[in-house]
Amino acid sequence: MNKTDACLADWAVRKIESDYHDDVCLLLEHKTLKLEKDMDAAAFSFYIPATNKANGLARTFIVDGIGYDLFPMSWERIERMADVKEYNTTCLADAKILWVRSVQDRQRFVSLQARLQANLQNPQYMLERAKKWFDTVKEIYQDNLFEERLCKVRENAGYICDLLAITVAFVNQRYFTHGQTNQLQEISGMEKAPDNFMMLYREIITESSPDTQKRLCHDIIKSTKKFLDEQVKPIAKTSALDFSELAAWYQELCYTWRRVYHWCDMNDPINAYIWCCNLQNEVDEWGEKFGIADTDIFGSFNAKDLSGFRKRAELVEHKFKQTITENGVTLDEYSGVEDFLKAN
Repeated sequence: MNKTDACLADWAVRKIESDYHDDVCLLLEHKTLKLEKDMDAAAFSFYIPATNKANGLARTFIVDGIGYDLFPMSWERIERMADVKEYNTTCLADAKILWVRSVQDRQRFVSLQARLQANLQNPQYMLERAKKWFDTVKEIYQDNLFEERLCKVRENAGYICDLLAITVAFVNQRYFTHGQTNQLQEISGMEKAPDNFMMLYREIITESSPDTQKRLCHDIIKSTKKFLDEQVKPIAKTSALDFSELAAWYQELCYTWRRVYHWCDMNDPINAYIWCCNLQNEVDEWGEKFGIADTDIFGSFNAKDLSGFRKRAELVEHKFKQTITENGVTLDEYSGVEDFLKAN
């Protein structure tokens, strides 16, 4: 620890003990986001307040050309870090205690570090956290499609690369110790990564054309989506599935099929297409749940000839009806209103 580092650490501890002893839980050191040449100068990073009075401890200042930021971080935010729900996971994982108010405060912080490590060891949980970052990336990309300012296109592209890198790290049950620094170097040492991820990351950063940069962002998002989809193990059909639930769903949705058929017969591609949007979404969701593969209807859509599209919708409908009956469930179906009234 150099002289400046030691002096600042001593100053912070003395300040807490003299003015904020009962108002601060812990003072933490965190160095991993610093430049390597400034590592020794990272005397402190943040503190966890116990009362609102602790806000008075917060300071930003510059010593010998190096900026310092002593800032509060709440227990609630630390807990979110333990659950891998904050951006800088390293702030909890790699922090060291410089000063602590009580044994209980120390135990609470150490237990949250342990909780974080346990979550990192849980592949299913980390996959879910990866998907959350991927959802954020899609929102940024959507905004970037309509962005015309070059500076913002480039900014958004950088965020896309950064957050997709976190997505990949989480799938590998890892986090970036050094934040945004040398992400590609760290990913190169990970077991799993999307196809062409590092190449696309580099191309996005070095591309000068905003339109090309947007296209490359699409490519890296598409590759990462495929990567995430490959991590999900298919759900096998089991006796626990309730096919009467599938029958009830079909009985509710069969009128949507009727609408699609009607507009196909009327040679109206607009209405046929719009009504099929809901149908396609439903058959994909319920097909995955009940092990029904190949639920693609829209792949056969041709606005100039709806006959193939209609046949494909019929085929998918038949698959669902067949699955229901093959699993011992009878549709609540009647040939006419008289039959319904007799039975009910």
